[in-house]
Amino acid sequence: MRIAEILPLDRAETHLWPLMRQAGITDAVASFGRTVDGRARDGAAPAWEYSSVCALRDRYAEQDLDVGVLEWRPPLNLTKRGLPGRDEEIAQVITMLTSMGRAGIPVWCYEWMTDFNWARTGTSASRGGSVVTRFDLGEVSPETTPQGPISDDELWDNLEYFLRRVIPAAEDAGVRLAMHPDDPPLSPLRGVGRIMSSLGAYRRLIQLAPSEMNGITFCQGNFRLMTDDIPAAIREFGGAGKIFFVHFRDVDGVAERFTETWHDAGPTDMYACVRAYRDVGFDGLMRSDHVPTLYGEDPAEVGYGVLGRLFAVGYMRGLIEAATAEAT
Repeated sequence: MRIAEILPLDRAETHLWPLMRQAGITDAVASFGRTVDGRARDGAAPAWEYSSVCALRDRYAEQDLDVGVLEWRPPLNLTKRGLPGRDEEIAQVITMLTSMGRAGIPVWCYEWMTDFNWARTGTSASRGGSVVTRFDLGEVSPETTPQGPISDDELWDNLEYFLRRVIPAAEDAGVRLAMHPDDPPLSPLRGVGRIMSSLGAYRRLIQLAPSEMNGITFCQGNFRLMTDDIPAAIREFGGAGKIFFVHFRDVDGVAERFTETWHDAGPTDMYACVRAYRDVGFDGLMRSDHVPTLYGEDPAEVGYGVLGRLFAVGYMRGLIEAATAEAT
């Protein structure tokens, strides 16, 4: 397993990139700093086209960073809802996967969260006055999203429609699809189903499209809200070769009410998790996620500041080195 960091292109000129390199990061999780429709602000080719994907890869290479995962999605909400226009969205995904394969980027992190992405209802003070995110279902607006309600069954049908069309392209391109959990893993939320919310859902995902290209982004914080035994879940899915990418984080609470924690201060035995990754032979990328915001940092970047990442990288490296030494 190798430690990586998500380094968006639109933060390339900030202190984030050089500090991560100084911390020993050589593997990047890439993300376009682009408008929501994927088109560059300067009118360049859409992000999913081969020229854009190559330019993305080369920008990281200039800083001696290898891109092992693309964590960015073209528009997919029509597809998730099964609406007219979904075939055009799927065609863009297929173009992107083909481009990734040609450019040598082997993993795509995607999700099936409909209408809105990860949800939090506020922040809380943590160790030494640092700031972390929190979620309380009681504080979520009861109003359904403007697009209206959609059921779990409909979302599963639409996911199957999507996978039947993109998995063959992924197989041709040699790009693995790593499904991220719903965050938080609750369904419904604001009237919208959230289907990637349990271990059973991930078993169903794997059975839905049997392929070496169909697998998981194992976001530990979300899986922690699905099960109390994270190492066992790692052994189940990792032992089947289905963990393609890892988000390393922890939370305290239950799905309806939880708080993010420092990576070394949550309820999960993080060393046991790293040992489980080691034992199943996980050799992919692992990045920190939802880090605490520290003194002097911009609260607008909550979860994705810089100083918390430096702490997480050092902590992860220590765990990996200890687990590796233990096995020799």
